[in-house]
Amino acid sequence: MSDDDIVEKIRKKYERLSGVLDERSRRVWASVEAEALGYGGQSLVAKATGLSRMTFYSKKMDSSSENYSAAPHARIRKEGAGRKKLTQREPKLLSALEALVEPTTRGDPENPLRWTCLSTRQLAAALEKLGYKIGRQTVAHLLDDLGYSLQGNQKAKEGSSHPDRDAQFRYIHDQVAHFQHLGQPVVSVDTKKKELVGDFKNEGKEWRPKGDPEPVRVYEFVDKLLGKANPYGVYDPTANEGWVSVGVDHDTAEFAVESLRRWWMHMGRTRYPMATQLLVTANGGGSNGSRVRLWKVALQQLADQVGLDISVCHFPPGTSKWNKIEHRMFSYISMNWRGKPLISHEVIVNLIATTTTLKGLKIEAEIDRNVYKKGIHVSEEELEKLHIEKASFHGEWNYTIFSSA
Repeated sequence: MSDDDIVEKIRKKYERLSGVLDERSRRVWASVEAEALGYGGQSLVAKATGLSRMTFYSKKMDSSSENYSAAPHARIRKEGAGRKKLTQREPKLLSALEALVEPTTRGDPENPLRWTCLSTRQLAAALEKLGYKIGRQTVAHLLDDLGYSLQGNQKAKEGSSHPDRDAQFRYIHDQVAHFQHLGQPVVSVDTKKKELVGDFKNEGKEWRPKGDPEPVRVYEFVDKLLGKANPYGVYDPTANEGWVSVGVDHDTAEFAVESLRRWWMHMGRTRYPMATQLLVTANGGGSNGSRVRLWKVALQQLADQVGLDISVCHFPPGTSKWNKIEHRMFSYISMNWRGKPLISHEVIVNLIATTTTLKGLKIEAEIDRNVYKKGIHVSEEELEKLHIEKASFHGEWNYTIFSSA
């Protein structure tokens, strides 16, 4: 008989007996079963019953001398007695662990699952240096509670790796931590994948009456009347809040900055009334790319309008998948509208705005019906008028545009 068969047999026994055994007699029975199995019996019984293996090492659980007269279902210990969980004894442990793995966290942007490239031994050693007495196995359990898991390789890189990629990740992490420490707003921005508007198939499934799937078009050609939707998002990781402008025209730098302006007017200025600076983390390409001149010109106009100095940190080439907004907001929007045809811009806005998570994610959304012209040329003279200061470390990725207001 295999170990799995033994475990299953013991589990069935335990399920039948547990209703009539009190706490002490359950332990005695488990000790007897483990003794009958011989070597390795303690592990098998513990796996089948969920009881701690330490139960079988206790002298009090010696089945040959056990004599008890407790009433059925009586407890040996008082309610709430016993050793408290490590996270209860050390309430700051989880936040300390997440702070260690946050700069090295990776994951698929369309899946909220995350993983870390640090080993549990490395994390346990780092936590011990911070004063926490913890083993690698406990670290593994805590990582599971935080939503991390062991993962293999996955094809997700968009291009060749820049030699200063990891250094830029650390720079961004330090800048975010600095701004948050000062109580200044930090946002992550990006354009979500463009969506066809109309009764088109949307990947995923939703609950419906059996045999009654929602009919959609067979061919996915752009509806000339409805067109496409361009969702541009702004995510505040400090408040776990976001804003999405659903554009009906081109995805340009002006559209990106207008989305940022709408976030500030609708959400940001209320949450950060004393703000003087704003940190924006963005991808290196697209409408908010590090080489897009119109992006910087539009940001200067926004800085002058709202009176904020705007610092920008771009992710290095080939790493846009690791932008915070992808994991914290866009992935949940995709899950919320899975299997639902996006029949209109209004439906898209409603589905975005009703996206929530157990951690309290809140999103506001609005249709942006403005027309954004493509191919706007920005001259050298216009660039020279910018109040911009480049950082000493990769100034092409990291810079601040100062308000002239």
